[in-house]
Amino acid sequence: MRGARFTRHAAAATLVCAAAGCALQSPPATAELQKEALPHTAVPRAFKAAGGGAAPVADRWLASFNDPALSALVDEALTFNADLQGAAARVEQAGGYVKVASASLLPAVGVAATGSGASSNSSGGLNGIWLNASLELDIWGRIRYGQAAAQAQSAAAEAAFAYARQSLAAMVAKSWFLAIEAGLQRAIVQDMLRSSESVLRLAQGRLRIGSGNEQDVAAARANLGTYRDALRQVEYSREQALRALELLLGRYPAAEVAVAQRLSAMPPPVPLGVPSELLERRPDVIAAERQVAAAFNRVGEARAAQLPRISLTAGLSSISSDVLVLQDRENPAWGVGGMLLAPLYQGGALRAQVEIRSAEQKQAVAAYASAGQRAFAEVESALSAENALREREVILEANVRDSERALELTTIQFRVGSTDQRAVEQRQLPLYSARMALLRVQTDRRAQRVNLHLALGGSFSETTAGPVAAR
Repeated sequence: MRGARFTRHAAAATLVCAAAGCALQSPPATAELQKEALPHTAVPRAFKAAGGGAAPVADRWLASFNDPALSALVDEALTFNADLQGAAARVEQAGGYVKVASASLLPAVGVAATGSGASSNSSGGLNGIWLNASLELDIWGRIRYGQAAAQAQSAAAEAAFAYARQSLAAMVAKSWFLAIEAGLQRAIVQDMLRSSESVLRLAQGRLRIGSGNEQDVAAARANLGTYRDALRQVEYSREQALRALELLLGRYPAAEVAVAQRLSAMPPPVPLGVPSELLERRPDVIAAERQVAAAFNRVGEARAAQLPRISLTAGLSSISSDVLVLQDRENPAWGVGGMLLAPLYQGGALRAQVEIRSAEQKQAVAAYASAGQRAFAEVESALSAENALREREVILEANVRDSERALELTTIQFRVGSTDQRAVEQRQLPLYSARMALLRVQTDRRAQRVNLHLALGGSFSETTAGPVAAR
């Protein structure tokens, strides 16, 4: 009696599941996932490296450089960069997989027909049409788990595309700064080259009037050759920097892109937000989180695949023939029915599939943890680098001023004959090194600011590409 009641209850439950579908288990929430993936990472209330403020992270960081030419190049890269176009195609592909996975929740309808033409023995053959429809009852959620996995994968692709857009904008900006730096380096070397030519002329003039010697002239000429070689190296570096920028833009690498003659002004400090919000803002971390959700749903799909499948079927047919004598029956005919397919033994393949999907879920959680730790590290590193570069710039600016003054005084002494050529050369090299180091630091400051924006997950444009909304 009790068994009969249990059977009736089970049957009723099956009908309820068939009508409404059994509820799916949800992937872990963001807070739960962070706790599981980063158990040893104590997230502070504020970033450890000094700089910026705790105000919410702002978008439109590209406009903070106030460089319309740079903004135009970023727009060009977003339109023509081949790698970004490939990422966009992956988003479309993921959307297609969502449609494929969702199609199994709808009835499948097919039609078949046959007919024969005239023959020498008969005026006609067998003619008929069959219309069939089937619908799998997703009682255990296998199809819905697959649909949820495809949706999560699609959201991950969208987030990855958003991060690819941000990364491309950052690469264009940094390549722009490097190309400008290369042009400024050329100007520095040309200035030092002119100074070296002036020293050579002074040495030759002193030799003519008898107050100099061949050694000073040879040393000045060798010094001039050194700067000529440095100029050629800088020109080559500039060409390579221009080609790298053109490749990002989708252009032919002809080293012909026009760049600014000076670096843009350094933007003011940026709001940093708080570390606890970083993992929910960065598109690459969001993509990793959606990968965890996709893996979770694939585990549910694999487990549901071990259970029986029940499908409803319906058919309608109409058959006629001028040759065969068909059984006298109602024509057209229709029918409805059901089908049960239960896996009994498949050599452990279904259980192994669950184990595979479970391992993939663990891998996705580990990848999420890696993305989160990388996000924290990139923000702290960018902040630390910006602080160090700002202090170095002050030091090097003073160093350049002192070196320029020392060279000026030594050159005057050389003109009046109170010092020799070697003293001038010894003053030229520190000035050249200081000016190049200062330029390098100024470029690095702007590049690190771009790295900081990218690490914080702020959008470079007015509108944020949709990974957050997709969640």
